[in-house]
Amino acid sequence: MSMLAIKHGAINLGQGFPNFDGPDFVKEAAIQAIKDGKNQYARGYGVPDFNNAIAARFKKDTGLVIDPEKEVTVTSGCTEAIAATMLGLINPGDEVILFAPFYDSYEATLSMAGAKVKCITLRPPDFAVPIDELKSTISKNTRAILINTPHNPTGKMFTREELNTIASLCIENDFLVFTDEVYDKLAFEMDHISMASLPGMYERTVTMNSLGKTFSLTGWKIGWAIAPPHLTWGVRQAHSFLTFATSTPMQYAAAVALQAPDSYFAELKRDYMAKKAILVQGLKDVGFKVFPSSGTYFVVVDHTPFGLENDIAFCEYLIKEVGVVAIPTSVFYLNPEDGKNLVRFTFCKDEETLRSAVERMKEKLKKK
Repeated sequence: MSMLAIKHGAINLGQGFPNFDGPDFVKEAAIQAIKDGKNQYARGYGVPDFNNAIAARFKKDTGLVIDPEKEVTVTSGCTEAIAATMLGLINPGDEVILFAPFYDSYEATLSMAGAKVKCITLRPPDFAVPIDELKSTISKNTRAILINTPHNPTGKMFTREELNTIASLCIENDFLVFTDEVYDKLAFEMDHISMASLPGMYERTVTMNSLGKTFSLTGWKIGWAIAPPHLTWGVRQAHSFLTFATSTPMQYAAAVALQAPDSYFAELKRDYMAKKAILVQGLKDVGFKVFPSSGTYFVVVDHTPFGLENDIAFCEYLIKEVGVVAIPTSVFYLNPEDGKNLVRFTFCKDEETLRSAVERMKEKLKKK
């Protein structure tokens, strides 16, 4: 979709990367680290300053005290944290439960590990977890469940009740939880709850996160995995043969970023809520059925009022005839049919870009 966008001069509200830059104080820290000669291989699991900063931030966010040396692994983005976790902790034949729609690297890395993917579909309008279906999917071969909250692509946030129920099932059936929390600072409607912070869950949870979304530095690819030592061991075994180590100067800058004052995160949330309001109201005015987005910088809509046969046909029409990019959500499902009525827009763009995209759709997109 991004390549089509370039070809047709379309406004890209598809791929989730900001069209504005990260904060100067973080970029200056990277420049200083380069000037200071911090340019050779980093320690495999992270430079001490950054590991310490991750542990301090995790304590501030969750109340959990962790060992930065034994329980934090720095990775090349959260995507590598996901791959290292799957490859390091999942054996061929293990069953892993995903919630569809899901970020595409989950299924890809699980297939590399030889896992059997079991899928629970979250459905609009609220994308609530179907608890009875989840219970019936668990078997003696279930090794782990993977959760993404706030959730890409829907913007859903798992409620405390849902997380407590999942936690109880994990403890009762003795399986692991892998939790992708890259959008934890973009939680708008409710407080983000980290699964590892629930009673009895830290010992069986790998928490994955990254710098890119919170600091608008997606090209740096700085991520991390937090887990107790017995799970960290597996993550690090895989990590050492995937990338071995992550960009050294960027880690020093990331340590500075994670020590940002509370005011930075409050302003980030305010800014994104304003962007979200522009896009959501605009999409409603255009004629989409817009589903609630409680977190992330995505919003999912029903495109069927415009008469195209499926999400891919709609997105191609939107680019070529209207000049705006969205992502077809069928790519986020094991069964593409489940996503054929939905498309995803992102609001991680400046306000002028969002308004321009809305105006194009108002002008050229008509209900059928």
